[in-house]
Amino acid sequence: MAEDFRPLLIGGAPEPARRLREALVDGGDEQAARDVSGREPSAYDLDGAALLLWCVEGDRPSEADEHAFRLADRKDVDVICILVGAAAGTGENIPYVLATDVIRVPPGGEIPLDVVVERIAERADEKGYSLAAKLPVLRPAVCEAIVRRFSRQNGILGAAIFVPGADFPVLTLNQVRMVFRIAAAYGEEIDRERAVELLAVLGAGIGFRAVARQALAVVPVAGWAVKGGIAYAATLALGEAAIAYFEHGGTHGLLERVGSVRSRS
Repeated sequence: MAEDFRPLLIGGAPEPARRLREALVDGGDEQAARDVSGREPSAYDLDGAALLLWCVEGDRPSEADEHAFRLADRKDVDVICILVGAAAGTGENIPYVLATDVIRVPPGGEIPLDVVVERIAERADEKGYSLAAKLPVLRPAVCEAIVRRFSRQNGILGAAIFVPGADFPVLTLNQVRMVFRIAAAYGEEIDRERAVELLAVLGAGIGFRAVARQALAVVPVAGWAVKGGIAYAATLALGEAAIAYFEHGGTHGLLERVGSVRSRS
């Protein structure tokens, strides 16, 4: 899954930006998070960025901050704005920044790394795995986001495809793509053949689908909902098992995780 890598861009107030960058690159590749704090990012900076993380000291960004956000918007780079020392209820309606991407840090508080990481995982979207491969602190949140995304897709597909058996190749292809991305987040290169083998070992996707087809026959009216729910659950279980496999680097952790998933199903 080789491709051009785009790093995080971290800017705004120098001191909180420096602390945030140190936390994000801990144990990872320092080149994956560029520090542009204390100055306005250029169009060139933003052309090569995955996301812009911007630290503001106080309740509201300055005109210079908003100019940086406007430039990022023109370059189609999402902005996560961290208001350091913001009073409760402040920082509403920041131009060019989604409300969900504004993180408020109360006076005297520390930047909540877990919240920042979750927002990065959500906003990075399809490119998150390349960041996670270089910044291990992002890996859990990015992989969970990958699994949720593909589980939702398969849930919709499972509900929408009514022809018996026609869902099998579509759902399996999505599961293979999911495994590719999880592997890439752990810096692993796998080919399609190995991905399919991993799916066979990782869980009972076929068993889930067989139950779904039976449910559709027994409950013809609401069966589509049952079928979609099981497609979602199957993909979720496979994704969790794949994370365990790559996290623990072998079949031991995988078997434990699969046993846990089966005990809940």
